[in-house]
Amino acid sequence: QVQLVESGGGLVQAGGSLRLSCAASGLTFSMYNMGWFRQAPGKEREFVAGMSRDSTSGNYADSVKGRFTVSRDNTKNTVYLQMHNLQPEDTAVYYCAADRGSQRVGSRRYQFEYWGQGTQVTASS
Repeated sequence: QVQLVESGGGLVQAGGSLRLSCAASGLTFSMYNMGWFRQAPGKEREFVAGMSRDSTSGNYADSVKGRFTVSRDNTKNTVYLQMHNLQPEDTAVYYCAADRGSQRVGSRRYQFEYWGQGTQVTASS
């Protein structure tokens, strides 16, 4: 049974930082590209960042470039999202997701087979 469990969300003031973690189990972690998505109330779930299986390639949504960093530790079956300079528009539920089928780490929801339950991130002004 595949499980992705996010943690590290919370409430911060604008300009603050948080580090999200996603612990994976029930799969061979190193065979999966990993992604982070977010969904704000009343909005579509959107891609935030992704990291390839071997950590050689990452990609980011334009809205988070320069502020967020995705990384992974295959020895711990964990992917991270370090977030700096959080703004109210970053407020959302953040989800991690796993994709085995794509050659490169993608940004489309349909590419990801497994999803976590999400963790709330709130940045107050």
